[in-house]
Amino acid sequence: MLFNKYRYVVVEGPIGVGKTSLARRLAEHYEVTALLEKPEENPFLARFYEDPARHALSTQLFFLFQRIDEVRHLAQLDLFSNSTVADYLFDKDVLFARLNLSDDEFALYQNIYHSLALQAPAPDLVIYLQASSEALIERVRRRAISYERQITDTYLTRLAQAYSDFFYHYDTAPVFIVNSENLNFVDSDEDFALLLQRIEGMRGQREFFSKGA
Repeated sequence: MLFNKYRYVVVEGPIGVGKTSLARRLAEHYEVTALLEKPEENPFLARFYEDPARHALSTQLFFLFQRIDEVRHLAQLDLFSNSTVADYLFDKDVLFARLNLSDDEFALYQNIYHSLALQAPAPDLVIYLQASSEALIERVRRRAISYERQITDTYLTRLAQAYSDFFYHYDTAPVFIVNSENLNFVDSDEDFALLLQRIEGMRGQREFFSKGA
């Protein structure tokens, strides 16, 4: 079983790729704790999408403090603690900061980030979901979350590329890379079972899975 081998699993990927849906289903299937982002609690997020230059730093710092408050206790996991699946990787916070902050703001952010990052444990496994920018744009538009209506196609494209660059260099934990475009792991039990089979069979530090591959 997945969580006999990995105590702390993270599902990651850009906006609209399905990371929260997969994290929820994994938590339900394996009866483990789900640690999910709460973007609706960030009072700056909607304003960021309306005026990114003005609200990027406040939005980023709110998420940074919110995330460290949630993950720092995971450093205390032991054999008697319930395993955890999260829909975000603490380390990826820098990805958004670099994408959205000015140089001066990013320098300030880095000072704060590095002082907090020491408290964040590394996951045992990262499941990185990929999709084309066209697929992400279509999914975000379809789900029609109010604060996401201001997200531009250009921003989603840049974000997808930033995730690709980030995970190209990421080596803190094993990474299972999934092309999610032809997988319906929410509604299809067959697709979900196939995905679990491939993840549980992972042997190396980095593997790639695409349905039909």
